[in-house]
Amino acid sequence: MKILAVETATTWQSVAILEDDLILATHEQEAGGAQGSLLLPTIDRLLAQSGLQLSDLSGLACSIGPGSFTGIRVGIATCLGLRGATSLPLALVPTLEAMARSLEAATVPVCPMLVSRRGEVYWAIFRWTGEGRLDRAVDEQVGTPQAFAQSLTEPTLVFGAGWSSMESEIRTALSESVTVTVGPHHVFKPSAIQVARIGMERLRRDAIAGDLIAPFYVQRAEAEIQYERSGGASPLTRRLQRVETKIAERLARGRRRSHS
Repeated sequence: MKILAVETATTWQSVAILEDDLILATHEQEAGGAQGSLLLPTIDRLLAQSGLQLSDLSGLACSIGPGSFTGIRVGIATCLGLRGATSLPLALVPTLEAMARSLEAATVPVCPMLVSRRGEVYWAIFRWTGEGRLDRAVDEQVGTPQAFAQSLTEPTLVFGAGWSSMESEIRTALSESVTVTVGPHHVFKPSAIQVARIGMERLRRDAIAGDLIAPFYVQRAEAEIQYERSGGASPLTRRLQRVETKIAERLARGRRRSHS
């Protein structure tokens, strides 16, 4: 199975193409909120680098949050545009679950963390079972560093930008009976490679995204609130319309080249 995966839930943009366990192409960069202009060109480059066209793929996978409203909607709209142009199946992958996948076979609970708004963090807790399965022990949460610290009841492996940005506050609030171990630096940023691996598992069991798709928010985004107040097309819908136009133009250029 060949799959294109997109991770844009933070300012860190990650894109990967995998064939089963083989990584065919990948690119990661600090996007700084510019995913809207960077994502499609990156996908084009990786397809060219791997010698593939969209029609060669078996499916798509996209990280759906929690995280940055802007980044998530760019990723989802782009994948929806690609799906609309190719009819490829799409798998949706929670961002924190994909991050936890990076620490396969950890012997203690793993807790990926991301930065939220107003001095808060997102987190969820996962456990690797003896069968090599990743189970969700605590669903996605959002709260203050103090609330996170108070939620821990056993030794836990923590990692991600939420930890690095709020470490001192969390350590101050931790119970003396709870110890935390910090994960390796290379897993602190979300990776499209892990999104692809979870996406392939979901596509193989026909866990395919339907028509009604929305970003996964633990708290409501400010842009979402403003949309409800003002009416009109949502940011996700407007982004999808722009992506569909760009993809149609790319496909048309490809057809003209193939007939020339």
